[in-house]
Amino acid sequence: MSKAYLVGQITVTNPQAYAVYSAQVPQTIAAFGGKYLVRGGHAIQLEGYPQGERNVVIEFPNLETAQAWYRSDAYQAIIQHRTDNSTGALALVDGYVA
Repeated sequence: MSKAYLVGQITVTNPQAYAVYSAQVPQTIAAFGGKYLVRGGHAIQLEGYPQGERNVVIEFPNLETAQAWYRSDAYQAIIQHRTDNSTGALALVDGYVA
């Protein structure tokens, strides 16, 4: 089984309200064996158009675990703090297996 990655590009529209989400989400990720590889940081767009100003990449043990995290009660309890206070896109991607 390959690792899986949540890739997000987000533009925060209400930083104070979004802070509620960003303070609570790390423990939900860790509970499913996930870890941040990218959380914010400077980005240089080489091609195409970004879907948001803030980049996030989270590694999970596998796709099933990543989906279980997203659907979990803990994450669903806070997701509205993200969706109400930001715009952007999220994708779950299977990792490369050599």
